[in-house]
Amino acid sequence: MGEPGESRRGPLKSAVPSNVVSPVRRCSRTACGRPAVATLTYVYADSTAVLGPLATYAEPHCYDLCAEHSERLTAPRGWEVVRLAIDSGPARPSGDDLEALANAVREAARPQERERAAGADAPPGDRAPMEVARRGHLRVLRSPEP
Repeated sequence: MGEPGESRRGPLKSAVPSNVVSPVRRCSRTACGRPAVATLTYVYADSTAVLGPLATYAEPHCYDLCAEHSERLTAPRGWEVVRLAIDSGPARPSGDDLEALANAVREAARPQERERAAGADAPPGDRAPMEVARRGHLRVLRSPEP
């Protein structure tokens, strides 16, 4: 047929240029372009529709709904609708969150200070393992030499 991305009628055109795609998730309802605020999931075994806060990730078996469609949601006859609390505004970090983050950063800096102090003062057999490398949350430790 020719080049990839071409059909018999000519080059394929994208409906939306890739550099213009919005990172905001939209309502799953046909012809609705409003931002999604809730996620709908069906539990077929229990004949239940669960409507809750917008899921962290878009899932293929869930439906994202805007505020209007989530308020007007009805379920099939015989089904139950469970509505979980939906946050009305974006989550903002509280003072406690910021303080906890600062404490975690301080604590992460302390082990290196303790290792230096323990290594200088302790006899060779009592030294703690030394960190050799780190990758993400994993650490490579060298065994203390006897």
